[in-house]
Amino acid sequence: MTDFSATLQPDRGQPAHAIHVVHPDRFEGWLATQPARVRTTVAANKATGKAGNRAILPGDAEDWAMLLVCDEDTDSPWRIASLGEQLPTGPYRLAEGEPGAAMLGWALAQYRFERYRKGDGQGPRVLLTHEPARIAETVRLAEATAKVRDLVNTGASDLGPAELEAEGEALARAIGGTCIVTRGDALAQGFPMIHAVGQAATKDRAPRLIEVEWGDPSHPRVAIVGKGVCFDTGGLDIKPSSAMRLMKKDMGGAAHALALARLVAEARLPVRLHLLVPAVENAVAAAAFRPGDVLRSRKGLTVENTNTDAEGRLILGDALTKSVEAKPALLLDFATLTGAARVALGPDLPAMFANTDALGEALLAAGRAVHDPMWRLPLWDGYDDMIKSDIADLVNAPDGGFAGAVTAALFLRRFVPAEVEWAHLDTFAWRPAAKPGRPKGGEAMGLRAAYRMLVERFGRSMENARG
Repeated sequence: MTDFSATLQPDRGQPAHAIHVVHPDRFEGWLATQPARVRTTVAANKATGKAGNRAILPGDAEDWAMLLVCDEDTDSPWRIASLGEQLPTGPYRLAEGEPGAAMLGWALAQYRFERYRKGDGQGPRVLLTHEPARIAETVRLAEATAKVRDLVNTGASDLGPAELEAEGEALARAIGGTCIVTRGDALAQGFPMIHAVGQAATKDRAPRLIEVEWGDPSHPRVAIVGKGVCFDTGGLDIKPSSAMRLMKKDMGGAAHALALARLVAEARLPVRLHLLVPAVENAVAAAAFRPGDVLRSRKGLTVENTNTDAEGRLILGDALTKSVEAKPALLLDFATLTGAARVALGPDLPAMFANTDALGEALLAAGRAVHDPMWRLPLWDGYDDMIKSDIADLVNAPDGGFAGAVTAALFLRRFVPAEVEWAHLDTFAWRPAAKPGRPKGGEAMGLRAAYRMLVERFGRSMENARG
C-alpha cells in the first residue's frame, strides 16, 4: 500500500516550494501585488484567472513556486489534489493558510495500485503543515480509502472468498478483535441463502460468512455489513460479457465495511463493533441455484428466486438477520447492489436508504461536511407489493424493472426489525473516469461520510464520559 505518512509532514521551517492557491475572484488583486518577473511569467503561461490555470513562478536564485487558480471550497479535500499528483517530488507548503482538509486529497493523489505492474519509482511529494495533529487522522482516512481501492482493483483470480476471509482475520489481529468464519454444513444450515448463492463455486472458493467483533461488550453495539460477491457471473441468469467485465468489483460493499470497521477501531470509538461479510462467488455450474427455486432464509422467510443475478440481496438478507440478533443500536450495510441506483444517480452518488429520518439526515450532513456525497432515496411502502410472491413470502427481483434500487432496499428491510436503526448504501465502488486525487478504478464512496457520522454520534459520548 502507498505510504501516505511520507506525503504529509510537520512544518518546522525546512526549505520547501510555495504553493499559491488563488480564487478566481481574487486573482487580479493577487497578481497586482506580485513582482514584475512573476507577472511576466503568469502572462507567458496564459494564466488569466480561470479556475484550473496554473504556472510555475520564479523565486530567488534556483527557487521556484507554484500558482494554482482554484474555485474549490477551502474545506474541500480535492482543492490541491491535482498538484499532489503532478508536481515533482519534494517538499511543499501553502503560501497562505494551512492545507487542512486538502491534506487528504494531496495524499490520495499519490495512491498507486501496483500489484500487477511496477511503480514509477518516484519519491513522495511532501506537503508541510503547522497542524501536525491532523496528520495521523488524515493518513488513516487515506489508508482506509486505499484499502477499498486496492481490494476492488484486485482481479477475482486473486481475491475470492478465502482472500476476504484472510482480510477479516488480518483486521481482527490488527485491532485486537476476534474473527469467526462459518462455512460448509454450518453455513448451509444457519445461512441457507448465502450457501445457495455460493454453492456452485469450486471448493477453494466456497461460500462463507466472516464475522469480526471488537470493543467493550457494555458499549452500544454497531453492526456493519458488506456484500462480498467476489465475482458475479449473474448465475444461470448469466450477464452479457459487457456487464460481467467489472464484476470483480461486486465485493465493493465488503471492502467498504472492512475499511470502516478498521477506522472505527483505530479511533477507539466506544462501541461494540460487529462486522459481517457474506463472501461468495456467484458461479455457473451444475450446482448453481436456479430461477424458480424457493430459498429459505435464516429469518425463516421464504424467497422465490426470480433472478439469479439479484443474488446480493439474498446473501445480505442472511447477514442482516444475524447482525440484528444481538440487537444493535445501529446497523449499516454497504453493497454494490443495483444498476438501477447508477441509472438514477450516476457513478458518483451512492443511493442511501434509512429507516429513520434522524439517521438519514445525519449521513447526508456528514457527507456534506467531508465532501463525500450521497443521495437519499425512499423506502417507499407503496412498492412493497412489488416484492410479493404467489408461492413464497417474497421474491428477490420483481418483474418490470421499476424502482429497482428501492425494491432491493425494501427486500433488505424485511430482514431488519423496525426498532433497529438501519441505513443501506447502494454504492458503485468504481470511478469510470479519473478526477484529481481519484484515479479511474476502485473507489470508496460513502466511507468517509459514514465514519464521520459514527464519530459525531459516538465520539460525543466518549467526550461526555471524559468530562
